[in-house]
Amino acid sequence: MHPHGNHMNTKNRVVVVGSYNTDLTIKTSRIPKPGETIIGGVFSEGGGGKGANQAVAAARAGAQVSFIARVGNDALGKEGIQHLKNEGIDTRFIISDNDVATGVAFIVVDERGENSIVVASGANARLNDTDISAATEVIAASNVLLVQLESPIEAVRSSIVLARRTGTLVILNPAPAQPLDKRFLQEIDIITPNAVEAEMITGINVTGDESLRMISNKFREFGVMNTLITLGSKGVYIGTSTRNELIPAKKVRAVDSTGAGDVFSGSLAAFLSEGLSLERAALMANISASISVTRMGAQNSAPAREEIDRSMTGYVVPESIPVL
Repeated sequence: MHPHGNHMNTKNRVVVVGSYNTDLTIKTSRIPKPGETIIGGVFSEGGGGKGANQAVAAARAGAQVSFIARVGNDALGKEGIQHLKNEGIDTRFIISDNDVATGVAFIVVDERGENSIVVASGANARLNDTDISAATEVIAASNVLLVQLESPIEAVRSSIVLARRTGTLVILNPAPAQPLDKRFLQEIDIITPNAVEAEMITGINVTGDESLRMISNKFREFGVMNTLITLGSKGVYIGTSTRNELIPAKKVRAVDSTGAGDVFSGSLAAFLSEGLSLERAALMANISASISVTRMGAQNSAPAREEIDRSMTGYVVPESIPVL
């Protein structure tokens, strides 16, 4: 019998709809100017794409994850699917597209850690409604649907509509930042923007506590009842009908913050799928993201559940700072 057979009654099932890219990274002394060639760099290849990053983070945090995406029917795509299988992710709904290449991100990182990135979306740009409806059953059987904005918005939208119909909790990580249709937002249960994304969608600048409360109220007007704004080293702000507070981040020495937002959203989905409260899930996802920034890379920096639990042990939850 298929291991993902009769799962109607299992908890902790997360379905992620999103992008898969292969990240091709060169670390060099500085980012070249137009027309300039710089010799002397270190090359690395790894899995990337916001969807895949979040799927891996959720799987490592303990969820049973299914990933819906498109890759090219090429070496990078096959490698990607294998890599996700190795993480224990259900890859039945990843389509290998014969006509286009797997998405690729070319990343140049200088010695200060600044980066310059070009993405060729490839197969990601062809994710469509049919791909989503093929996965209707798995969306219905999941506790949480997690989506981002690196895939065609129509496909993202149809997965949200399906999830709503079947009572699956919907989390939107609105990245990369773009303005969103208010009708789109009405279908979302939880939104996890960073400060830039929150400003872009609501038109309110993040200046201090009061602005965070205003942003969360604005999202509520749009129909999103729960807002989690990730603020990097400052922590995460929670705005719900009953809470407005900042959960401070655990102090760590950051090495590479790439993908920290993805680790946060993926871990959050995993913890909520277990039935933890939003506050508890956000606190643990915050810990998870803080571990990830102490390591290089996006996908590979996501911590395993044991590490998250270990980091929580003996961690006195800081007094949450009420937002005035």
